[in-house]
Amino acid sequence: MNIAEWLAATAKLRPEAPALLTGFDLDADYGTFARRAAVIGAGLSRDHGISPGDRVALFASNCTPYLECLYGIWWMGAVAIPINAKLHGREAAWICRDAGAKLAFVSDDTIDALTEARGDLPPSMKLLSLDSATYRAMREGEGAPVPLQREVDDLAWLFYTSGTTGRPKGVMLSHGNLVAMSMCYLADVDPATPNDASLYAAPISHGAGLYNFPHVRMGGRHVIPESGGFDPDEVLNLARNLENVVMFGAPTMVRRLVDTARRRGENGEGIRTIIYGGGPMYLADIRDAIAVMGQRFVQIYGQGESPMTITALSREWHMKTGHPRYLERLASVGTAQSVMSVRITDKDGQPLPAGETGEVEAKGTAVMLGYWNNPKANAETLKDGWLRTGDVGRLDEDGFLTLSDRSKDVIISGGTNIYPREVEEALLTHADVREVSAIGVPHPDWGEIVVACVVLEQGAAPDDAKLDAHCLASIARFKRPKRYVYLEALPKNNYGKVLKTELRQMMQT
Repeated sequence: MNIAEWLAATAKLRPEAPALLTGFDLDADYGTFARRAAVIGAGLSRDHGISPGDRVALFASNCTPYLECLYGIWWMGAVAIPINAKLHGREAAWICRDAGAKLAFVSDDTIDALTEARGDLPPSMKLLSLDSATYRAMREGEGAPVPLQREVDDLAWLFYTSGTTGRPKGVMLSHGNLVAMSMCYLADVDPATPNDASLYAAPISHGAGLYNFPHVRMGGRHVIPESGGFDPDEVLNLARNLENVVMFGAPTMVRRLVDTARRRGENGEGIRTIIYGGGPMYLADIRDAIAVMGQRFVQIYGQGESPMTITALSREWHMKTGHPRYLERLASVGTAQSVMSVRITDKDGQPLPAGETGEVEAKGTAVMLGYWNNPKANAETLKDGWLRTGDVGRLDEDGFLTLSDRSKDVIISGGTNIYPREVEEALLTHADVREVSAIGVPHPDWGEIVVACVVLEQGAAPDDAKLDAHCLASIARFKRPKRYVYLEALPKNNYGKVLKTELRQMMQT
């Protein structure tokens, strides 16, 4: 099947239902949304020589035409390559060349970056701005009444990883992968209804965009903030008036939203669900979020290679405050989603029993087809259908997964494994600590020592002894940092993940 068939079906059933909004302004109902997608698909084929299976990039900021283009690409059977608009032009150009893109939809705020990197682009690749008269003309008229039929294993979405450890890899997601992910959303994450307003405050090129599918299928509203991105005050204002708002946010976004709600004396009225993932949510932060905003939270754990779909911690488990293991469960990332199996393996790839720590592996219909033109990475990552995530964690006897760290981030000091997250969790409970990242730094005697890179709350003063005493009150002496480094901010990539590689480089200078 073609994932665009969901839009076609909803347009037939609810043609006048509001579909695409910028802020409070309606840009398209479902009938118009589907017609534009069909016409864009026809234009790609007729005017730009795009054939089924060809790759078409989107290097643009969040806007309602972004969703029109995604469905236009799928409508005619091509493959979408969403690229984060915050990337450097040369980084985006490298992705376009690696994927062999024939055309890139851009926006006026990204076109110059890609034009300046034209030498790195595929020679014949075209650029088309979503802000141009040419684009507006392209989406007028009529197109094929139904999307081109595709098979479940046909490529639909080519997602490039953030590349924190080298060149990004192109994750091949099929129409079937996207359907499986969407079914997991409805079964394990949150119900979707025609009354919902899916708010895209995070990049559509990433997880927020992947969650469009269940809301398209159910005929809900898709709302782009007027800012095009994440502004906590804007989110709270929109939610209070739109109601039934559902949004995805990285933990750093949740933290900012909670701080803003507290400052305004609000609790997030109008927000039904905040789905968080994409990085570690510390126990202290989620407890604070619930205290300020109530039970609006669901956690997902996934990777580009199994998008948003490895495990989920439901709203129900966020609410079970009377459970004897409530805090342990709240610190976990939940249980395997409905189309997935999860296991923990040792260094030889052998399954480990409950309670043992090892590498997290996942298997199921949401797992990618493989990496684009990268057989070496495929061989390293996919073993007998199991996805080797590179994450370290443990499963309890009830199937709850608790993550420790990325395998490459584990600190080995004096021959003993130390998981940075344990150190970070301890330090974050100190009132003076705003953010922290623990890393291993080479040491001649210990192999590595723990160094805590700390961002203090405004007005707080550096005090190693105070933080050391705080750590010793909750974690073993050998785990406590041997050194504290105070920073104005932690380096992060475009998805909000802390770049520990950069922190390690900083410690070497």
